[in-house]
Amino acid sequence: MQITFPQTTTDLLPFLVACFSIGYGLYALFAPRLFLRMAGLDTLNTRRAGLSEIRATLAGFPLGMGLAAFFFYDQPFMQMALGAGWLLTAFGRLVSILSDDASTLGNWLWLLINLALAAGCLAPVLGLI
Repeated sequence: MQITFPQTTTDLLPFLVACFSIGYGLYALFAPRLFLRMAGLDTLNTRRAGLSEIRATLAGFPLGMGLAAFFFYDQPFMQMALGAGWLLTAFGRLVSILSDDASTLGNWLWLLINLALAAGCLAPVLGLI
């Protein structure tokens, strides 16, 4: 299998989103306490199951999708899958902002980041760039 790197902006955007997803997943996998602190959360010292959930769900899925999209960034299905994941992450954040009284600057900033990541994958597939 030959690994190629993006040559055009259309290929570069999904590739960069895949790289971000890999970094996000690695950060959550290897530094779950820092990841929780960044999100303003904490685990109980007596129960370590919260760290398992961070490593499994919040690290594993973005890391796995990011790696797949990294190697197959030029495949429309991979772009749609990764873009849909980030778009639904943004949707979940928006629902939380509106219904959980979580309207903070950090949440709005992350919402914009999530939307930008989704757009970076979906724009090429939808022919917007």
